[in-house]
Amino acid sequence: RESDHRAWTPVTYTVTRQNATIQGLIQGKAYFFRIAAENIIGMGPFTETTKEILIRDPITVPDRPEDLEVKAVTKNSVTLTWNPPKYNGGSDITMYVLESRLIGKDKFHKVTKEKMLDRKFTVEGLKEGDTYEYRVSACNIVGQGKPSFCTKPITCKDEIAPPTLDLDFRDKLIVRVGEAFSLTGRYSGKPAPKVTWLKDDIVVKEDDRIKIKTTPTTLCLGILKSVREDTGKYCVTVENSTGSRKGFCQVNVVDRPSPPVGPVIFDEVFKDHMVVSWKPPLDDGGSEITNYIIEKKDTHKDLWMPVTSATVKTTCKIPKLLEGREYQIRIYAENLYGISDPLISDEMKAKDRFRVPDAPEQPIVKDVTKDSAVVVWNKPYDGGKPITNYIIEKKETMATRWVKATKDPIFPGTKFKVPDLLEGCQYEFRVSAENEIGVGDPSPPSKPIFARDPIAKPSPPVNPEAVDKTKNSVDLSWQPPRHDGNGKIIGYLIEYQKVGDEEWKQANLTADSCPETNYKVTGLTEGLTYKFRVKAVNAAGESDPAHVPDPVEVKDRLEPPELILDANMAREQHVKAGDTLRLSAVIKGVPFPKVTWKKEDHEVSPKADIEVTGVGSKLEIRNTVHEDGGMYSLTVENPAGSKTVSVKVVVLDKPGPPRNLKISDVRSDSCYLTWMEPEDDGGSVITNYVVERKDVASAQWVAISSSSKKRSHMAKYLMEGTQYLFRVAAENQYGRGPYVETLKPIKAIDPLHPPGPPKNLHHVDVDKTEVSLVWDRPDRDGGAEITGYLVEYQEDGADEWTKFQTVPMLDCVVTGL
Repeated sequence: RESDHRAWTPVTYTVTRQNATIQGLIQGKAYFFRIAAENIIGMGPFTETTKEILIRDPITVPDRPEDLEVKAVTKNSVTLTWNPPKYNGGSDITMYVLESRLIGKDKFHKVTKEKMLDRKFTVEGLKEGDTYEYRVSACNIVGQGKPSFCTKPITCKDEIAPPTLDLDFRDKLIVRVGEAFSLTGRYSGKPAPKVTWLKDDIVVKEDDRIKIKTTPTTLCLGILKSVREDTGKYCVTVENSTGSRKGFCQVNVVDRPSPPVGPVIFDEVFKDHMVVSWKPPLDDGGSEITNYIIEKKDTHKDLWMPVTSATVKTTCKIPKLLEGREYQIRIYAENLYGISDPLISDEMKAKDRFRVPDAPEQPIVKDVTKDSAVVVWNKPYDGGKPITNYIIEKKETMATRWVKATKDPIFPGTKFKVPDLLEGCQYEFRVSAENEIGVGDPSPPSKPIFARDPIAKPSPPVNPEAVDKTKNSVDLSWQPPRHDGNGKIIGYLIEYQKVGDEEWKQANLTADSCPETNYKVTGLTEGLTYKFRVKAVNAAGESDPAHVPDPVEVKDRLEPPELILDANMAREQHVKAGDTLRLSAVIKGVPFPKVTWKKEDHEVSPKADIEVTGVGSKLEIRNTVHEDGGMYSLTVENPAGSKTVSVKVVVLDKPGPPRNLKISDVRSDSCYLTWMEPEDDGGSVITNYVVERKDVASAQWVAISSSSKKRSHMAKYLMEGTQYLFRVAAENQYGRGPYVETLKPIKAIDPLHPPGPPKNLHHVDVDKTEVSLVWDRPDRDGGAEITGYLVEYQEDGADEWTKFQTVPMLDCVVTGL
């Protein structure tokens, strides 16, 4: 019975054997079977199959696989492919078994992996030069079928075939803009070649428009919506280890041209026609311009009128114009592929304009050297006739007459190098244009220029260094740059940077604020460390910076005072009375020392002007007098020490009066004067003394000596009995000092001597209280009459004499004894 039916169907024949063949079954259906034994008595019980039986052909091992082929051979591998067997034995193929045999051996060896169902396999790890043959078997649920026919013996070696290239395109290809094009072909080679596409020797890369497709045997480059930039020489290279092949194609993507290049130039303008010109299009569309189409339009109308459509020149005569009307011109370019957009001119009035050219604009002067300059100008309106020449004139700025720079014609260029300038002079230039009508007005003069070589930026300053510092400032010094760039150094820019910062700060804002090669950077913070750099500046700009080699820590630097004496501080300073006394010295020291001036250890006179600067001190006394002389001292002191210098100041003046004027040895006709030198010689050697006398009855002094160097003088030629006064003054190289006079006059008489002693003194009478004495006249009266005799007495044993009285006669009574 069928497995899905319940009714049993008898088989149509009776068997006596223990087996039977049942026919008429339907393939693919499942059946149950039962069988019973029968004898003459009757039929016994049925015995059933325990499970259903599916009707199908019997299962065998698969047939042998077909078409075993060698696809690739290298020195150490073989790649094989095959097709399945025609009959799989009634069951699906579960795997393939690939076997190989080394030629010279008897046995085949299995080389495939377990459960391999692919029909392609590469046997690797072979030895170069060995020869193998291969066979393959298929397996199903029953088992492994017969092996395929063996391959031919295969020797392991690289298969080599040079590339071949078969292209579907010619050497040249023309494509319209917007259209697509492709370059295709076929190639072969062993090993498989590499395919490379180049355009104008640059590798082509894929993008939205450019597509590259390469299969093992075909190649293709396709470009969608081509543009003008796709024009170029394309090259495909097919290359493997044995060589390469190349194919070329010049692709020209063509389009209509771009518009002609303006502006439209009105070369000539007349009352009934014009001549215009223009420049060809920047892009001719990849095809030669075949002609230009020119049209004109009266600006009062909207209608464009054709002029010509058959010219290849870039100039055209526009005829049949109405005088006084304004016209516009438009121009198209045409090639094989179309007509460009138009170029439209400015408006131009049709009228005769035959006059000299306009004056050019102010010319520009550049590239100035010490003996030449290049003058550049713009072309002016030509007055309706083409310009045939330009005339350049030059003059020195302070001069009044213009001189032609050259006699040679200058055309068509609008620049000229003027030669033969004088170095250092200032020049102006002007330009005139000339056409066949004549020479036009000159341009405004150029800006004045000096004839000198151009200025370049200077080189950096040399050897910048920090020469001094305080707790908030640093003094920098440097040397000028080696090269000033042919321009005067305006000054220097100083910059500083706190160590660790990136930003440089400016110590001075403008270069002219530091024209010298030193600068004090102030406003710094005590204790911080700074870097410094200096730039030189001329008219051309700033030099590169020169750096102070080491960072500087800002703090007070202790240096003991130092005095550098000026010439007026020599050990002894002479100054003429009435002149100005100046004492000065350069002072150094950190911090700057305290300055003290003294005279003889006292304060200096209030009339002295004392000035103290950051580098020194000066003492000044105007209209000096003798009292200003003396020992002056300058003391400088700071925490590091002190220093004192002294200078003796001598104020050179007339001497003082002589001292101790005395008169002796008075005679009737002479007397002898003596004196001592003045206490003050005025700072200069006494050269001589002046001696004068005066009769007391006269008002006039009379000089009796003016050249004596001695401190005494014999006054002669006096008149006897006359009373005289005398005076003496000292002279030095600065003049005559004051006189010293005698206190009282002297009379010119011979001198008086004391008389001689009285002679023959004896007593003539003696009493208890008195004694009478007598004597004789002395031998000499001393030059004058004796006026009396002095009587003295002495008690015996006493030391002193006692005056009694003076008597006129030659006797005397001494009483009171």
